[in-house]
Amino acid sequence: MTVLLTGSQGLIGTALRERLPGLGWQLRTFDRSPGADVVGELTDPATLDRALLGADAVVHLAGQPAEGPWPVVRDSNLEGCYQLFEAARRAGVRRVVFASSNHAVGFTERAAGELPPDVPPRPDTLYGVSKVFGEALARYYCDRYGFEVACLRIGTFAERPPDRRALGTWLSPADCAHLVDRCLRSPELGYALIWGVSANRDRWWSLANPVGYRPSSDAAELPAPPDGTARTDVVGGAFTTAAYGIDEVLNRAHGS
Repeated sequence: MTVLLTGSQGLIGTALRERLPGLGWQLRTFDRSPGADVVGELTDPATLDRALLGADAVVHLAGQPAEGPWPVVRDSNLEGCYQLFEAARRAGVRRVVFASSNHAVGFTERAAGELPPDVPPRPDTLYGVSKVFGEALARYYCDRYGFEVACLRIGTFAERPPDRRALGTWLSPADCAHLVDRCLRSPELGYALIWGVSANRDRWWSLANPVGYRPSSDAAELPAPPDGTARTDVVGGAFTTAAYGIDEVLNRAHGS
């Protein structure tokens, strides 16, 4: 099967480029940066049509990867996401793995037991709002057009946990590739919300999933990271603090 990998030159995209071919997938890469098989903007339907020609599935990572001013988030993560799903519909591609984020539910508070992957949206930023939009758009395409979509509420993706919060939220590159592989292979996917998190000893997000994802990495087995200052009582950590308000983000973007 040929899998279109959008956002292929980014952090997660690079990790998947290195690992998915070894799991049997033929990749076609898409990015706005040089080096991809198809270089172009996510908002350009013609370029997306060319990228999806002959593809069997999509792993959609492209877009604004963190909080930013609304026009940036809007164009990449709302308009771009819509154009991607529409191009997939035109091409007859019905299997999509969508990179959502824990920030779609960032204000969700820590509670006794593990948080299920389908906790209701509580976005902590405009970036989180855009991921809620992507999840809702995926649900629509599943119900209206028979798509099969796995929305991955990805935690802290990194080679190693960067801070104390990540002891619970870390997703290792190897586990990320395994998760995507299982989503692509699942015989019956439908619509699924899945936490993108490793098998961390301090994890408080559930590993329940319908695709057979069985992570093997554990942040506790690596050298202890710095304490950091991120909150550990809510899903979104530092993204829930005042520093990530709309005005504060705009001021930083404008250098004030």
